[in-house]
Amino acid sequence: MREVAFIKQNKEKWLDFEQAIFGKSKKNPDEMASLYIHLVNDLSYAQTYYPKSKTVVYLNYLASQIYQKIYKTKREDKNRFVYFFSTEVPLLVYQYKRYLLYAFILFFAFVTIGVVSAKYDENFVRLILGDGYVNETLDNIAKGNPVAVYKSSGSIQSFIGITFNNLEVGIKSYIYGFFGGIGTFFFLIQNCIMLGSFQYFFYEHGVFWESVRGIWIHGSMEIFAMVVEAACGFILGASILFPRTFSRVDSLKIGFKDSFKIFLSTVPFTIAAGFLEGFITRYALEMPKLLGIFIILSTLSVISFYFIIYPFIVHKKINFDHVRAI
Repeated sequence: MREVAFIKQNKEKWLDFEQAIFGKSKKNPDEMASLYIHLVNDLSYAQTYYPKSKTVVYLNYLASQIYQKIYKTKREDKNRFVYFFSTEVPLLVYQYKRYLLYAFILFFAFVTIGVVSAKYDENFVRLILGDGYVNETLDNIAKGNPVAVYKSSGSIQSFIGITFNNLEVGIKSYIYGFFGGIGTFFFLIQNCIMLGSFQYFFYEHGVFWESVRGIWIHGSMEIFAMVVEAACGFILGASILFPRTFSRVDSLKIGFKDSFKIFLSTVPFTIAAGFLEGFITRYALEMPKLLGIFIILSTLSVISFYFIIYPFIVHKKINFDHVRAI
């Protein structure tokens, strides 16, 4: 059968699936399971005869959404919080993994721009960071503690202030996605160029590794979460600009719901980063080097595993369950 005929033959059925998935028509669990089986059959057919077609992508998306709906319904009486972080978010991260990739590519590109700009323009760092901060940091470098700024206030006060500030930054990065992702794009540019110029500033004054030990104890989680939040903004923007087969309103609803769940998953990491910055970073140059390195690598490993590796593990498990269900 030609693909056009296949689509025409099943279009109404697939639209009914969409209505069931996104709540516009009510289906009981048995009906949802029946829909799932029909959809998996269509997906298998499409994978066999039209393997590189967008139809396969579309049907795979519908199948995964129906499966999640069934899977979640079965476990609704269990710990919703655990399910959210252990299954729901990882599946969404896997589904939108290309946006996370885009965010990281842009992150490294813009940080590089910040480094190069700071290297070839001696006034660039002051323009970005401000004279007050630069002068204070130069004074701290002269005193032998380039990251002394993290001791400028009490631990609890720092933790609370820093955490709320980082949450505000993350919310802005995400909400700016409503402007077609362009707002998130420019907000990411601003923060990445600041980071690049900031890090080069320490390198230029010969205290690069001291700054790494201080900044990245909390920065591993803080910066990684910032990139994930930018990816959420891009997902939101894409749902407006590229509605696919959905109406623009329905696409926005789906994009907002999915991206907001991913955004929420960054909050514990942002809070953890604030705790480290408030209570631990102030002792970065006083603690043993190996301990500082261990904290940096362990925090980076935890958040990297959750957002990069674990989604593939969950997706593979769900696919295995798909096969068993058939």
